[in-house]
Amino acid sequence: MSGLGDKLKGNVDELKGNAKQEVGKHTNDADMVADGEKDKAKGKAEGVVGTVKDAANDIKDKITR
Repeated sequence: MSGLGDKLKGNVDELKGNAKQEVGKHTNDADMVADGEKDKAKGKAEGVVGTVKDAANDIKDKITR
């Protein structure tokens, strides 16, 4: 997956996590809140992976010129 793809997937997971957290808070469902926190963390990690991939590709492009 490209850096952009990882970033997009990360954003989707963060949004999903936010939604789960809010629903869990309003329904007093601690497990759903925890799942939301997990999804948000996963999304942030995917975003970092995407950023690193983009940076690595930029470096590779500069080296191969």
